[in-house]
Amino acid sequence: MTILFFGDSITWGAWDEQGGWVARIKKFVDKKVIDTNFSYYHDAYNIGISGDKTSDLLERFDFETQQRLNEEEETVFVFAIGINDSQFVDNQGNVTPIDEFKINIENLITKAKKYSNKIIFVGLIPVDDSKLTLTSWESDKSYKLEYVSQYNKIIEQICQSKHVHFINLYDEFLNKNYKELLIDGLHPNSEGHKQISEKVLKFLQEKKFI
Repeated sequence: MTILFFGDSITWGAWDEQGGWVARIKKFVDKKVIDTNFSYYHDAYNIGISGDKTSDLLERFDFETQQRLNEEEETVFVFAIGINDSQFVDNQGNVTPIDEFKINIENLITKAKKYSNKIIFVGLIPVDDSKLTLTSWESDKSYKLEYVSQYNKIIEQICQSKHVHFINLYDEFLNKNYKELLIDGLHPNSEGHKQISEKVLKFLQEKKFI
């Protein structure tokens, strides 16, 4: 099995001392391969890029996928994308308008289905508005809880209509003291990455994808 994790900076692993939630899952997979003397064999690739939006991912998806395909193995796609699309720009609105975002998610699913029916979207996590009214790195842009929630719901609804797996992180984080799981109001800290990895790994195991 080849597992491809596509996404943004949270997928890439910012800012976790152990490399992020995908790296933690890859470590689990690699250990199992070694422990079974390669009788169990899975490849896990982290293809997250900081700052990526759905439009960026659509542009690189086919090329990135084709470089890692193994004709002898099934492919699992794990998408964790959308929080940068929800970003709000002063006097302009969301970076990716809602109608465009819906089309982009649907197009990602269509592209992925050309290679596999094993497709998973990992939902967005809530943000701490108090730290992100104006981001420290771009003064005219911000992340708002209401928009993150809205974009997360869109992903969930499209996954349901397209019969694609969806892992709901948003509600689970919101029901906890989630602000303590964020390092800068947007990215998870090490404990946040740990909890995401545990949730996604459990799902992958239940579906026998790992």
